[in-house]
Amino acid sequence: MQNVVIGFLGSTLDSGGTAAARWEKWRPTVSICQHEDFVVHRLELLYARPHTKLAQQIVEDIGTASPETTVKLHLVDPRDPWDFPEVYGLLHEFARDYAFDVENERYLMHITTGTHVAQICMFLLTEARYFPAALLQSSPPRRQNQDSVGSYAIIDLDLSKFDQLAARFAQEKQEGTAFLKSGINTRNTAFNRTIDEIEQVAVRSRSPILLNGPTGAGKSQLAERIYELKKSKHQLTGEFVEINCATLRGDAAMSTLFGHARGAFTGAQTERAGLLKKAHLGIVFLDEIGELGPDEQAMLLRAIEEKTFFPLGSDKETQSDFQLIAGTNKDLREAVRVGRFRDDLLARINHWTFRLPALKDRPEDIEPNVDYELERHTQVSSTTVRFNAEARRAYLKFATAPEALWRGNFRELSASITRMATLADGGRITERLVDDEIARLKANWIEVHNDDLSELLSADQLTQIDAFDRLQLQSVIEICRRSRSIADAGRALFGASRAKRSTINDSDRLRKYLARFDMDWAGLVGRES
Repeated sequence: MQNVVIGFLGSTLDSGGTAAARWEKWRPTVSICQHEDFVVHRLELLYARPHTKLAQQIVEDIGTASPETTVKLHLVDPRDPWDFPEVYGLLHEFARDYAFDVENERYLMHITTGTHVAQICMFLLTEARYFPAALLQSSPPRRQNQDSVGSYAIIDLDLSKFDQLAARFAQEKQEGTAFLKSGINTRNTAFNRTIDEIEQVAVRSRSPILLNGPTGAGKSQLAERIYELKKSKHQLTGEFVEINCATLRGDAAMSTLFGHARGAFTGAQTERAGLLKKAHLGIVFLDEIGELGPDEQAMLLRAIEEKTFFPLGSDKETQSDFQLIAGTNKDLREAVRVGRFRDDLLARINHWTFRLPALKDRPEDIEPNVDYELERHTQVSSTTVRFNAEARRAYLKFATAPEALWRGNFRELSASITRMATLADGGRITERLVDDEIARLKANWIEVHNDDLSELLSADQLTQIDAFDRLQLQSVIEICRRSRSIADAGRALFGASRAKRSTINDSDRLRKYLARFDMDWAGLVGRES
């Protein structure tokens, strides 16, 4: 095989003047042709027009130092050698037109000379196999009293030879996903796949992220973990700012988010920066974003797109370059349909949308989360607490049963474990403690069920509902929450009448029924249909 080297003329490194002293200087393009153990049969030398004279001198010197080397000059003359697209385009054109003979010639891209832009472009075109070559890197002598030949290294970009490097990146990715899961060895396939994708998006994108899931599913914790992961990779320098939009109303909402000028409203005695400004170069997590009012939605859209906004009562723009993570337990598409949420804002924030399942939809993850909560209690209290074997079996059997509602999701599970760990004498959770906790949870779920409507409807709405409608609505809610999908709930509710219909759309009938009470499926059961 003939060795063919392709490289740029180094206008500085290859210049040694015309005197005999140039032979004592390390000149990469000449030196690469002087190694006894590496013969360059042909050198394809790329040069720019201002360096024509130097190129001709290099040809003469290589003819003297290495007569077996044929040098061919190629004029590659960008208007701006630091213009990446132009240099890349010229090299791409050179590679396209070059008559490669890979069966008889071995090609090496000399990346020691040329501008940094040229070196990067050569690397990228070689890695993409536009140049079917390996990389050739040369280095000067380590000591001054050595000859001027220096050393060289050949780097083959065949990725199949980089198993160790690939394994390292795979390990880093696994560490990233484990970090996002707080170190919990989750077993739910769908959830693990979601976290894998979130890890990729978190480290590669600054676009908004929308986390959809029921209350207590871990949206806030995951958002903060995303922030910590990006910060560990030096992608952020600002703060993590969390805001629960359900607590914001009126002027207070505008002021909290965007800040206000002095005197903007009654009680505004001083100027306030606002939390979006505080999140500059960091992440702002807007939980329950569907609760924002229309004015706040409009201003938020502008803040996301233009990174600027006006504080309340001010005519001076404020800048803040933040990344947005939004959380919701509602169906925002339904909110758009009924006019409660801006469609342009939804289009902007759902660039990456991830659904976090409810705890009852991840029964296989309850056990590792129980262990995680016990370990967390140990760290907080400095007291190790463990289940007795029978107590653990009893609790897990109850916790993973279909009848376990877990309305508060992982937040409720955490509280449950904390209660038992706190009451555990001698660091042991016994069967008696488990029995008491199960009874407490069951009673709480019954109470919550009986009070469902007061949580879902306002006081004004409740006073306008007849007792007949109230009882019917409670039954519908119970069936919805027992069902796996809106279609299953529709079949259960309309089983008799559906047989008499020529067109069957149980899901639509149920949606319309719930809409009468300003409810939707996702907000009711905490998951999509």
